[in-house]
Amino acid sequence: MVVRQSTSFVATGVALEADVVVPDPAHGVVVFAHGSGSGRHSPRNRHVAAELQRAGLATVLMDLLTPEEETADTLVAPRFDIGLLASRLVSVTDRMATCESLTGLGIGLFGGSTGAGAALVAAAERPGAVRAVVSRGGRPDLAGEHLTRVRQPTLLIVGERDPVVIDLNRAALACLPPDSRIALVPGAAHLFEEPGALDRVAALTRTWFTRHLSRDDA
Repeated sequence: MVVRQSTSFVATGVALEADVVVPDPAHGVVVFAHGSGSGRHSPRNRHVAAELQRAGLATVLMDLLTPEEETADTLVAPRFDIGLLASRLVSVTDRMATCESLTGLGIGLFGGSTGAGAALVAAAERPGAVRAVVSRGGRPDLAGEHLTRVRQPTLLIVGERDPVVIDLNRAALACLPPDSRIALVPGAAHLFEEPGALDRVAALTRTWFTRHLSRDDA
């Protein structure tokens, strides 16, 4: 049986819409942090989430911004404010312990594009709660000084045809724990739109979180 629920989480004074899916039994929960210009309806994130659900992992896809914030056109737009996004992700991560269907599950964070920076900051802020991180085509460099404080095993997934992001991720890998890895998806560019590319992202993500969220000794 799979429980699907549309809900909202209050973080930094605003209500954030979220879609929660909990398989029975669930072996962990993955919270998604989308990139700028995206949200909980992202087809790429939903594709990955469906694969995780089939593997017995609960998923939380949420909007880290309100509709007004998402469309704001200011000098420092909220969608590029990694500190704001990370603080909201931390708040939602803290709420996992109070959600009856998610209590006791190991928590993973999945960040796409700029959302990867927010996910890594949140991981650094919650070393006892978050067990693993996956970045898809991400900008780990946006985590800044928090990058060296990340203690969780982190998988950096990058398209083989995304050279600038590859360089950024390789540099970030040197700052992450030794059990972290970088995985290049053959033939894929930044958005993983090539045939089979997103399936490969989903498979890599499933394997990583299954390994690190299902540990009995964590």
